Order: sequence, then C-alpha cells, then structure tokens
Amino acid sequence: METELKDLKSQPSQQPPPPLQPTVTNDDVPLLKNSETHHSRNSSNSNSNVSGDNLDELEKKFAAYVRHDVYGTMGRGELPLGEKFLLGIALVTLVPVRVVLATTLLVLYYLICRICTLFSAPNREEEEEEDGQEDYAHMGGWKRTVIVQCGRSLSRAMLFVFGFYWIKETYRIPDSTAQRKEESEEPERPGAIISNHVSYLDILYHMHSSFPSFVAKRSVGKLPLVGIISKCLGCVYVQRESKSSDFKGVSGVVTERVREAYQNKSAPMMMLFPEGTTTNGDYLLPFKTGAFLSTVPVRPVILRYPYRRFSPAWDSISGVRHVIYLLCQFVNHLEVVRLPIYCPSQQEKDDPKLYASNVRRLMASEGNLIMSDIGLPEKRVYHAALNGLLSQC
Repeated sequence: METELKDLKSQPSQQPPPPLQPTVTNDDVPLLKNSETHHSRNSSNSNSNVSGDNLDELEKKFAAYVRHDVYGTMGRGELPLGEKFLLGIALVTLVPVRVVLATTLLVLYYLICRICTLFSAPNREEEEEEDGQEDYAHMGGWKRTVIVQCGRSLSRAMLFVFGFYWIKETYRIPDSTAQRKEESEEPERPGAIISNHVSYLDILYHMHSSFPSFVAKRSVGKLPLVGIISKCLGCVYVQRESKSSDFKGVSGVVTERVREAYQNKSAPMMMLFPEGTTTNGDYLLPFKTGAFLSTVPVRPVILRYPYRRFSPAWDSISGVRHVIYLLCQFVNHLEVVRLPIYCPSQQEKDDPKLYASNVRRLMASEGNLIMSDIGLPEKRVYHAALNGLLSQC
C-alpha cells in the first residue's frame, strides 16, 4: 500500500520542468492532491526526450530512485546462479509460511478492531457522511486501549514475520544546553512525527512505535480488512480526484489534528511523510510545507534499511515483485534514528517553508542522506523511461 504524501495546499498551475534538468518543485504542492492528469501530459512529452538515453544516464538524473541491490533495475536484473537457487528454495519454503502468518495477523487485528468498534459511532469531521472524515481514533476507554496496544504489538509481529527480527533504534540527545533547556520546557510529545519515506514498511514501524494517524487515499478506508484498521488509526482521507479547494479543507483537518495532538496527550498523533513519495533510502527529497503549517514542535525520525542482497526500499519496483522478494529474504534490517523534538523559532513559525527546509537539512545531516532536488513528477518520468527501455530489450 503506497501512501504518497504531498503538500495540502493548492497545486501550482505551471508544469514541472523537463526531466533533463530537474529542479526543486514548489513547496506549496498539495500533499495528496491528484496530479495524474497534470503529470501524464508532462510524462508523455518528457518520455520522448529520455527514451533514447541509456540506463547509466537515467540513473545519474534520477539517482534518488535507483536500485543498487543484486536484483537490478526494477528487480528484473540477471541473477547469479547461487541467488537463483536461494530464491527458489525460499519460494517453496519461507514464502508460504510467511504469507499464512501475515494473513493471520491481519485478520486477527481486523477482528479486534471490528469488535471494539461494533457499537461505537465514528467521529466525523464533516456533516456529509460520504465525503467527510471518519475515524475511531477519538474513541476513549478500554476499547481504545485495546486497539492501540494490540495494534502496536501486532505491527511488530508483522515486521518479525517479514524478517525484521531486530530493529536498531538510536536516540539523539540535544547538542547544546540551550537546546536541552528549550526541549525540557516543551510537552512530553510533539504534535507530529516527520519521517523520511522509503517503503510501505515505514507504516508498520511507526504503528509499532507510536500508533499515529496517517494521511491516506479515501479508497483505503473502503478496502476489506484494512479499511476499518485505517479508521482506528484515525487516518485523514484525501480524494485524489478532488479539486484544489477541497484540499484546503483537508489541510485544515491535518493542521487541527496536529495542534490537538500537541495540546492533548490523549489525542492521536499525526505521522507525516513530507517528501511526498518513497526513495531508495540514500536521498532526501524536498519537503512539502503542509506538515509544518501548524507551527508546533515536531519529532524528526530517520529510517534506513541496510541490505546485502535485496533492498526493502520501494523505489522503482512493482509492488508484487517487491513483496515476493522481501518474503524470500530470510533476514531484513531496519535502523531508526529518533532526533530530539524540533521546536520552531518565531521566524520559522512565520515562514512554514523555512521551518520545513531547516528540519530537512537537520535530518539529512543526522542521517547522512543526500539532499535531492527531484520529486514525484521525475519519479514518474523515470518509471516510464525504465518501462520503455526494458520493453525494447
């Protein structure tokens, strides 16, 4: 399940630059606004420019989305004989067991959520039931406790089934006395968690770590099993086909939820991926400002997935192929760096773009990430170019 976050403000009218000279996209692009029609025209025009380039040139231009594992470009590379043997053994032994266990955990948590919400009415942000925000995250009492604790435990169990037997977590302390004093004067938790986005596995980790609310497509709320779980998480739903005016309302919902979490410890925290899409884990894309409009402190979190054979990063590989290779890998690794709560200055509160830029630079420095100027439009062009090149082979 891919949740690609974009800024919650209005979409600029100008088209993104050609992929041959990618530049920084406007920070005011909506976090989840639909740009398929907008970028399809850009992709069709740009694809003719890049279709003649060889693979090496493409990888230089779109380095943030290039895979470097043994499975090669889009997971379709020529494998060594030994790797083919290991893959075949895992397909008939490890994969069936993991599929059964993962399905069992998913169904179990679905039943827990269904039972706990059986006689409870969901919280609605708008009057119209069909189009309004709807969640069970504000439900209190023992039912909410059961949902949260079981969700955190089963998310960790799911990661264990996927081969993440150990998760290395590092907590960075403030560097200066002034910073430590400033953080000690703030509440125990921030209003939102800001994380780089590498894979759909990020969601499972954050569910285990803090069980926050996410921003998701509205269709997620209607999916079997996953739909009720997303409502228990308190996801903020976005209709990708909506007009820009509708996204201003979503932006207001997210900003209100972030401020509520900052002021009320019992309120669900928001989890935001301001890059807007996933990378290969070595780069950090420009941040959209929607995550910083609330001007409250945030907790930056950096995720890395070290690997030797298959990279768990979901960058330029199909979902089905990625899941199969992931399940075939006996051990997967995840490293997490949790930075101190970032308290914005008055200047950053007055300028959300500055706030977003400073948090991004901090995360890039602390996580040894390369800052890239490309974004989701360039990713789509890269995928289209790869599909064109591979179809010619």
